[in-house]
Amino acid sequence: MTAPIPRDIPDLPAIPGIPALLPSHVPATAVVAPARRPLAATCRMLIALAAAAAVTIELILGSPPRTLSHFAIQSNILLAVVFTLSARRAWTARHPLPSSLTGATLLYVIVTGLTYHVLLANETSPYMLPGVLTGEATGPTGWHAITTQVLHTATPIAALLDWLLLTAPGQLRLRPTATWMLYPLTYLAFTLIRGELLLPGTPARYLYPFLDVAQHGYRSILANALLIGLATYALAILLVALDHARPNATRRRVHHRAKTGFRLKPPVG
Repeated sequence: MTAPIPRDIPDLPAIPGIPALLPSHVPATAVVAPARRPLAATCRMLIALAAAAAVTIELILGSPPRTLSHFAIQSNILLAVVFTLSARRAWTARHPLPSSLTGATLLYVIVTGLTYHVLLANETSPYMLPGVLTGEATGPTGWHAITTQVLHTATPIAALLDWLLLTAPGQLRLRPTATWMLYPLTYLAFTLIRGELLLPGTPARYLYPFLDVAQHGYRSILANALLIGLATYALAILLVALDHARPNATRRRVHHRAKTGFRLKPPVG
């Protein structure tokens, strides 16, 4: 026989609730392995080869120390190195390069193209110098004409299209934009020190007419540098804003459901 159920059952203590789990900020790349991207790898390798070929031709045709002193040459060398590494990572299905590095590279080559077409190759500009790589006021000819367009037009446009079409949006951040300005400031100091070390009358003593101290004086060129620096920083902020507003051109449409390895069975009974 079973024991009788007591009439007065004491109240049981309340069961404490299950604590809520804290949100875990795990990136998608930690769960989903990156896939190979042969199209992006091929395009970036071609851009890197174009930039490297143009720089090499300029080094052969001109004076290497003077050629390497140009902002366009330095930014395209950086573009060639970064895009080569990025192409290798895309081809081998590795994680992409840090966005701070790729964003800075994009900013520098865009500044190269805008400076050339707005200030140097513009007939209405007071600082017109279309043959900036050769130091001549006339337009470049021969191989110089080809390399000038590659370094100042083709590679900036190609880098911009790669960012818009082959890079996932929302990667750039506002905080690194301040550090992106360190290189332009360093280059300004370099070109001014270089001009002071060269003797007066030396050809291409100051590589850019808007930084020519001998012709305009320090007051004028520092004002020009300040305006260009503010425009560069505004462009960096604009790139970050556009990166978070642009659509994702790299998203792949899934036409079938992924298999998880689990199969649900109908209930029994």
